[in-house]
Amino acid sequence: MKMTARGSIAALMTCMATAVAAAPAVADGGHVPVGVPLEAALEPSVGLPAPKLSTGVPLLTPSGLEAPRHHEGELLPNPILPVIPLVGELAPTDLQSELPGVLGTGNPDEAELTSPASPLVAKGPGAVVGAPLAMPDGSNYGLPKLVTPKLGVVTPVLQGDPAAALGLS
Repeated sequence: MKMTARGSIAALMTCMATAVAAAPAVADGGHVPVGVPLEAALEPSVGLPAPKLSTGVPLLTPSGLEAPRHHEGELLPNPILPVIPLVGELAPTDLQSELPGVLGTGNPDEAELTSPASPLVAKGPGAVVGAPLAMPDGSNYGLPKLVTPKLGVVTPVLQGDPAAALGLS
């Protein structure tokens, strides 16, 4: 595909509009609001009005990086590949759906599922590597001995505190 000057300008304007739209969300709460269009997928197949879903995508920002620490008896610091903590916020989510007479009133009822914003912390994976040499000691004329090398992975972590409330009216 050949990129023209008009196409380049259109791509640039799209990127600028996205950045301008996301800027208030970053300053407001750490998430970009997203409206999820469910009408085309649900209304023709189910025959009911589609629920209205609004949520957001969390914007994770790096926080304080932990430095590798030296442990007694080890030649290399651990973790050799540091874990990168990211902090953000789970966006508030609101799901509203019209239900046909669930409460027995004969009128259409409405169900709503909401969850407030909550903090989110994610930590990427890290690596622990041990050298194939032990610490030098006097019993071997000050030379290090060969040991089995160590290799390990620090698992990624995702911590949050989501909550939800369900209501019928």
